[in-house]
Amino acid sequence: MNKMNRRSAITLGVTAATIAPLFATATFAKTKKYGPKEGKEIAPGVRVVEVGTGNSDIPAYKSISIVDVVFQPGAHAPQSVMDNDMVCTITSGAFTIKKADKEFKLKVGDMYTCSKGKTDEATNTSKEVGIHRIAILVPA
Repeated sequence: MNKMNRRSAITLGVTAATIAPLFATATFAKTKKYGPKEGKEIAPGVRVVEVGTGNSDIPAYKSISIVDVVFQPGAHAPQSVMDNDMVCTITSGAFTIKKADKEFKLKVGDMYTCSKGKTDEATNTSKEVGIHRIAILVPA
């Protein structure tokens, strides 16, 4: 396991503190019922809905964009390369996430991260509409 140095710990803390208020609105996503045509379809049964954008106080990022990725039951987002660093939380449903070096399962309230240039794919394994709330960190 890699050791975390002081600079990494501070960066992680600042990132978490900046993003936390944005995820405080995640309860909105749990109660919001998206229509079948809202947002932009990126795969069969998978749509991206823009939630909002804000400025970032993290020097490496100029802004943070929040989107909800809405998955119909059983829908699959095929493997894709991440354009930006991202922090994701599950606000509805249950998912299997596949990365190049691992696979894991997530449920409501779980969080994970994606790194720019890395691959990721997701499948909604629940019988309900699943939602990923994603904070996209836009570089400065």
